Amino acid sequence: MRLERRPSVPWTLAATAPLAAIAAALALAAGLILAAGVNPLAAYAEMLKGALGSRLAVTEMLTRAVPLMLTGLAAAVAFRARLWNIGGEGQFYLGALAVAWVGHSMMSGLPPALGIAVLMVVGMAAGALLLAGPAFLRLRFGVDEVVTTLLLNFIVILFVGLMIEGPLRDPLAFGWPQSVPVDDAFRLPDLIPRTRLHIGLLIALAVAGIVWLILARTVFGTEARAAGFNARAAEFAGVSLPRTIMGVALLSGGLAGLAGGIEVMGVTGGVTTTMSPGFGYAGIVVAMLAALHPAGVVAAAVFVATVFVGADAMSRATGVPSFIADVIVALALLTMLVALLFTSYRVRR
Repeated sequence: MRLERRPSVPWTLAATAPLAAIAAALALAAGLILAAGVNPLAAYAEMLKGALGSRLAVTEMLTRAVPLMLTGLAAAVAFRARLWNIGGEGQFYLGALAVAWVGHSMMSGLPPALGIAVLMVVGMAAGALLLAGPAFLRLRFGVDEVVTTLLLNFIVILFVGLMIEGPLRDPLAFGWPQSVPVDDAFRLPDLIPRTRLHIGLLIALAVAGIVWLILARTVFGTEARAAGFNARAAEFAGVSLPRTIMGVALLSGGLAGLAGGIEVMGVTGGVTTTMSPGFGYAGIVVAMLAALHPAGVVAAAVFVATVFVGADAMSRATGVPSFIADVIVALALLTMLVALLFTSYRVRR
């Protein structure tokens, strides 16, 4: 028995692979739920009810999906060009901190719409600059960006902790370690009244469409995909690898930084070291479940958000620890890798 690369991948196989991976992940997690003495079907029913069973549940799930869409897009853009950006968490936090700082002290007098746009650019710039460093080290010295981006996550979170305990500490937080808040004029408006769902959802959907256009309909997108397929062949064909990789790094880091900025402007108002439950890392899972396609990122983000939000309700109703959500997401990543293997290869005797 051997693996043989498929000459072409049927669209039906490519479309069903993520669904099969999710089903396999849920089946494997069902064994753990059963070991806890709970009927897996009843537990999953409570999970769906907790994420989709009411107006409040749906809006909370979509609020959680917004940063996952943007960090998922950041990972998808980078991975398409084989730039292994594992630093989405750090880029998220640095974008959030930059938005909180600028939005609190430097934006007075600007109209709200213009101020929000400026803060979005600030968040993107912070995330882009953070990833530009590892990209430069890879291009100039051959340093593995997996290591540099991963370690930068911890450095940035420690730096955020330093800033919110020091010069950016909110004096009105009653000792709670929190940054100064964004001015109320530059908070994102609610999409649905009396909920936490904000217009960041529409922004994330628009960004997903723009990213798809860039990757599918521009020269830069074609060069990025060519660099991901075969860097040497792309360079031989005239693609400037340093320019392309650096452009991909700026776009990917900018998207992760934008996720942090929107989370601050739309949900938290300020920055804490616990504001992200792992959005940057979960974005990698979202990108892989979407097979690195921007449209698929939206659906994958909704699935991951449903698991995270629904797991809390499932835990209260059944007693299964809410950490099962992390297990399901991790299993989904592993099963998706297997699904991608059999999408590209087939078993031959």
